[in-house]
Amino acid sequence: MLTAVREQLGQALFRRVAGPDGPATRARIHHTPGPRWFGPDRPIRTVHGDASMFIGGLSALLLQSLHPLAMAAVAGHSGYRGDPWGRLQRTSTFLAVTTYGTAADAQRAVDHVRGIHERIRGTTAEGVPYHAADPHLLGWVHAAETDSFLRAHERYGARPLDAAGYDAYVADTARVAEALGVSDPPRDRRELSERLAAYRPDLRATPEARAAARFLLFQPPLPLAARPFYGGLAVSAVALLPPWARGMLWLPRVPVVEDLAVRPAGHALTRTIRWAMAPHRQRPPG
Repeated sequence: MLTAVREQLGQALFRRVAGPDGPATRARIHHTPGPRWFGPDRPIRTVHGDASMFIGGLSALLLQSLHPLAMAAVAGHSGYRGDPWGRLQRTSTFLAVTTYGTAADAQRAVDHVRGIHERIRGTTAEGVPYHAADPHLLGWVHAAETDSFLRAHERYGARPLDAAGYDAYVADTARVAEALGVSDPPRDRRELSERLAAYRPDLRATPEARAAARFLLFQPPLPLAARPFYGGLAVSAVALLPPWARGMLWLPRVPVVEDLAVRPAGHALTRTIRWAMAPHRQRPPG
């Protein structure tokens, strides 16, 4: 009975994250021979392969929304409301291909995304023009994502890295960022912190950002039975945000509740995800 529950939960999670073509895509990524951008010992493989990514990814979306130009591009072109799971599946596939796939596959994925970015242009509600291929805008998206994944792994990862390991993780992500068009991405944690601080004057919570936060946190397109599980991920993602970001999004911190309830819940949820999605080895008869 427990094995059946584990398999059903694992399959449901995988379908949500990887989509209907997930099994074929996974086989292509991991079993196609050829050189990779990152060897098996690289920190990016450790971080991106951990269940903490569920929390880090949601936290990254909230943080990224605070750049008005990035949020305008997402609101106008990504279809995150109409097809949120499709967007998640495309993002997770890109991360998997660039982290674990062959170098040729990774380059094709990057070229595809760069082509999409090149076509995304528009203006904000205030009339400010934006272009998704702008290196400065790409730099914000990259820095916010990298910091969120790192924070989530540091707090909820099965095997947290040491300081040198997280510096190496930032350096690994810079390889992908440069391929996407980011100019001089940060290569260690100190540079990442400095880069995030440099973007602070550009950031504010627009009505679109707060609407996105409400959608992500309170209106997920999920059946009622799954919402308590998602709610645990959501509060854990909010707790990861820097205090200034939470203030902008009107998401106050409650220290005692977070220390006594939110963090333990995040650990319990990530352990459950690992248990459900770990490869199942069938026992031999007898």
